[in-house]
This record gives sequence, structure tokens and C-alpha cells, in this order.
Amino acid sequence: MGVGRAGGPCPRPRVAPDSPRRQRASTTPRRERYVDKDLVDQVIDTARRVVAGGAITANGHGNVSIRVPGAEEMYFTAGPSLRDHPREAVVRVGLDGTLLEGDLPPIQGAVVAMHTAMYADHEQVGCVLHTHSPYATAFAVAHRPIGCWNEALAMFGLPTGVPVAAYGPRGSDVAIANIRAAVVPGTPAVLLANHGVLVFHRTPDLAILVGGVVEEAAQCGIAAASIGGPVEIPDDMKAAALQRVMELDAAGTRHA
Repeated sequence: MGVGRAGGPCPRPRVAPDSPRRQRASTTPRRERYVDKDLVDQVIDTARRVVAGGAITANGHGNVSIRVPGAEEMYFTAGPSLRDHPREAVVRVGLDGTLLEGDLPPIQGAVVAMHTAMYADHEQVGCVLHTHSPYATAFAVAHRPIGCWNEALAMFGLPTGVPVAAYGPRGSDVAIANIRAAVVPGTPAVLLANHGVLVFHRTPDLAILVGGVVEEAAQCGIAAASIGGPVEIPDDMKAAALQRVMELDAAGTRHA
């Protein structure tokens, strides 16, 4: 078993006793599969936007989950790729790991635990994204954190950069414990050593934004390495950058 809330168990996906897969064939009409069709649509739209944003590999490998408001559940992309992800491959999973609706292949199911861990540990989190975005994953493969060397990281809640979680086999107890240990309070992203990137935020919009910002920072860092290396923003200027964006946001849009 894995590590869960407050160091307790973080269970693996399992099939609910009343799952359609455990029921015998019936002549009765099949009921509507999804409890929340709008949320399923939101998951598919989020996957589409992640792919459209470009912070992902060409094969589209990754997964998206969205928390069900007011319930200990999430909807999760169970397909092998986020590119053209089919609606019917979205599954509903309890935050205890129970599979409630749909079919969950073992490879995709193995990473469910890192999604549920982020929801368990961060009550405000409403969306979790996992990708193998190329530049950020290059840092993950090198076991190197991404520093706060471009303004966007300071502006959008990553003034300390993006830490690296030590490697653990896919979805294992070790992997989940390492992710939890590496997450910096208030920082909505972590690199997964030799694997990829995990982003978690209040909404899909913010998670997608942060995923793009992390990939951009990684690309800048790799490019800057050929001309002396990236230079981090001084701490006082990181705070000033955040304050500035808050002031601009408070001022609102100007109209002619």
C-alpha cells in the first residue's frame, strides 16, 4: 500500500462491489454512465487544451483529473494519450482509490495514487495534470530543479522554482512518498525524477497555466545554459514581481 493523508495508506484503484463489471448481464436498459456529464466534458476540454498549449510530448502521454465538488471523487483520463482522448475513456475514481465507473488499464491506473495524494494533501486543489513535457522532463531526467529565472514563475506562484521528487517505480509507495516529500508548500508543481511533471492547482485554467509556465522556464534554462547559464531573479524582486501582478489584476482591464 502507498502513503495517504497524514502518512496513512494511499490505496490503489480497485473495482467497487457494485461496479457494472461485477454485475451479470441484464436485459434491463443500461443506465446513464456518468453521474456528472458536464464534469466529464470539462476533463476532455482540459486534455484538449493541454495538448493545444504544446507543453506535452508529441505522443500526448499524460493524464488529467478533476475533483468532483463536494465529493471524495475525481474524474480521470484513463486513455494512453491526452491527444484526441475519447470521452468514454474518462473514469470516475474515489479519492480512496476505488474505481467507481469505467475501465481503468493497469498502466494508467498505476498513476492514480499520485493524483489522489495531491487531493488528499491539498484541500484547495481541484485539478491535477501529469505530462512528460519535453523541456521540464529534461530537468527531471537530470535530477535538477528548475530555478526561478524567468518572471512568469515569480508571477504565478513558483518563486522558489520547481523541486524534484526522487525516483520511485511508477505508482509505488516509494514514488508517492517521494512526491509528497518534495512538494513545497504553496508551490503547485513538482518534477518527477526520470519520469515527468506533476501540476496541481485550484482550477483547470490555473493548472494549465502553470504547466505552460514550467515548460517555458525549463526551455529558457536549457537555452541559457549555452551562454553562461540562467540567472535567478533576486528574492526581493521575486516578491516585487508577485506584488506587481496583484496590483495589475486589481486594476482590471482598461477600456477606451
